[in-house]
Amino acid sequence: MAEEPRYLIDPYQEWAAREGVPIVKGFGVDLLAVDVRPWARKGAGGAIVQLDGRGDFADIHVIEIPPGGETAPQRHLYEEVIYVLDGNGSTVVETPGGERRGFEWRTSSLIAIPLNARYQHFNGSGRRSARLASVTDLPLVLNVFRNEAFVFENPTVFPERFGAEQHYRGDGTFIPTRPGRHMWETNFVPDLRTFELREWSARGAGGSNIMFVLADGTMHAHISEMPVGTYKKGHRHGPDFHVFAVTGEGYSLYWYEAERELRRFDWKHGGVFAPADRLYHQHFNVSPEPARYLAIAFGSLRYPTVADKLATWMGMDVSVKEGGRQIEYEDEDPLIREIYEGELRKRGIPSRMHEVVPA
Repeated sequence: MAEEPRYLIDPYQEWAAREGVPIVKGFGVDLLAVDVRPWARKGAGGAIVQLDGRGDFADIHVIEIPPGGETAPQRHLYEEVIYVLDGNGSTVVETPGGERRGFEWRTSSLIAIPLNARYQHFNGSGRRSARLASVTDLPLVLNVFRNEAFVFENPTVFPERFGAEQHYRGDGTFIPTRPGRHMWETNFVPDLRTFELREWSARGAGGSNIMFVLADGTMHAHISEMPVGTYKKGHRHGPDFHVFAVTGEGYSLYWYEAERELRRFDWKHGGVFAPADRLYHQHFNVSPEPARYLAIAFGSLRYPTVADKLATWMGMDVSVKEGGRQIEYEDEDPLIREIYEGELRKRGIPSRMHEVVPA
């Protein structure tokens, strides 16, 4: 009997199912609590996280390295940006010329592996596991090429992606443009909690940020900070922005344009969520310290790649009234401010929003 014709095939999802590790889904999750199982390909514990707003291009790989352990050596024809959730250790990257570039990481480090470079992670502790979260564009690559050997066994090297040697020591190159678009080019940020940011008042009360250029790649990352007693302006964009809480605690409200109900996701370090396509969302700091969050996505400020990312980078701090993607404070639903002030009163934290816009 002839086989039934196959159609509506997703090669990436078929690959994920064969890997034998948990596949976690949802609007947002606590990555520190995600269950991991032995992942033969990685040589460590692992899980795949597919958030509702990941879109077509990105996913998260959670990797847990046992005490004193190491991952299997890797190379692959997809990009990844790694955030260290917990622990300390080191990574060794092999250059096309055979040089081994090593660097030591800790909780809240940011790592970019050059495209198709051979690399390996090592846990620096003999007593505690280390847990990493890697945002990748594997779904795009597998669904386009549909050949696992091409993706995981490809010998092609990309010398231009490796960057300067000092970029593996935690140094980088500051590229000034204008507020909200200032860039730091590197392969490794030792600690996102203390990295110097630049003011971006157009995005919200006293806020600051920096955009990263990582391994000259297509994957994007930026980090933003909200001072105590403040919140960001509401905004929207396309899918696949994976938002990681780095410092402080807070929550994000989200809603579609035609909706009246405000939904909520509470976050602290370990939490990640991904707003879906055109979903308005807004971030709020309710902790007695500045709150930082990291966003990783496909399509960087240097290489937007897709039309929606170009529109996002052009209009991210422009009012929706002027064709942009941001809701100004004076145009937001008054309930948003009311909810926030109530949350601060519960915690005994004074609001600073009156310094920006009257209630």
